[in-house]
Amino acid sequence: MSKHDFALEEFATRRASVRRAMTEQGLDWLVLFHPVSIRWLTGSDAKSYQEFQCLLVPAADAPLTMMAREGERAEILDDALVDRLETFGGGENEDPIPRFARLADELGLLAGRAGIEVPAYYLHPHHYTAIRDLLGSAFVEATNLVHDLSLVKSPAEIGCIRQAAAIADEALTVFGAALRVGRSELEVASEVYGALLARGSGLAASPINLVSGERSCYSHGAPTSRKLQAGDCGSVEYGATVRRYTATLGRQFCLGQPTARMRELYEIVRRACDACIAEIRDGAPATAPHEAARRVIGEAGLEHGRVHTSGYGLAPGFPPSWGEPMHMIGGSRYTLRAGMVVSVEPPVFLHDEGLGARIIDNVLVTQGGCELLSRRSRDLIVV
Repeated sequence: MSKHDFALEEFATRRASVRRAMTEQGLDWLVLFHPVSIRWLTGSDAKSYQEFQCLLVPAADAPLTMMAREGERAEILDDALVDRLETFGGGENEDPIPRFARLADELGLLAGRAGIEVPAYYLHPHHYTAIRDLLGSAFVEATNLVHDLSLVKSPAEIGCIRQAAAIADEALTVFGAALRVGRSELEVASEVYGALLARGSGLAASPINLVSGERSCYSHGAPTSRKLQAGDCGSVEYGATVRRYTATLGRQFCLGQPTARMRELYEIVRRACDACIAEIRDGAPATAPHEAARRVIGEAGLEHGRVHTSGYGLAPGFPPSWGEPMHMIGGSRYTLRAGMVVSVEPPVFLHDEGLGARIIDNVLVTQGGCELLSRRSRDLIVV
């Protein structure tokens, strides 16, 4: 991702929407720490989120200032749409907070009301407390302001996601061909990664989930050296990316004919997915698809095995996640809107039985319903 990947007019539209939202909330400044927020406004793809980075956005139509470590200077100058770059560190360690304090004072940020992102990742607790203390009464938490504005994707963004979904589909063919008795989960995973990268996918923000046999009850299990055995069932989930826009795909598989219980769990989860998809449309509360999937699983007597969310918005991913704040789950305050892209994945995992089932698809929310982005069969993969 870089400033060259989208038209300047699209970046201008994004900035204008952020400034309108800031004005509505009475904010003079917005300080962004989440790399997805910074990327959305500037195109920056730099790894400066590993230490300390922020984007200072004024409510007025004035220059944007970015602060990041010196090591990313060249990349940010070449690829990010920022008006001013301030860096810290370099050949030696440097505490970024004194530099931030001087910059904030120079820009007049300390004299206004500042909305601050407080993400789960990307902002060290020590840095957070220092910035909170520096701003004092001017500090306002505004963690989801930019994220909420970016939930509805532009045609250009949807184009990236469609490309990613096509790559994910192709990798599933490779995955199915790689499944055979005696191969390790890691060997199969390597085939998937090779297929993704060879077809133009970037590295996904979250690693592949791949479990088999007695490990099939793990909801987010990473591949291991365990060798596939006859009679195994299991599941896979991975992401493909184009300019960091992510499409995910997950399927259930069996080596040999599935037992009656394996097939039963798969069929329950598939019905739950279908019920979830049937409720997705513009204007629907995000709780509605979740409750529909939950009813199917509950009526099958498996509520105790229902873990994780029924689905969530998909963002341009930075490690460790490709997810957005919008979740289809109980208590969600969000409403689905046309142009959102969400995953559908209500699962069942039963530790006491050593079994689990999850099917993962992405859909584009439309006025009248939704569009399934994957073109691959959702049937149980039987080898």
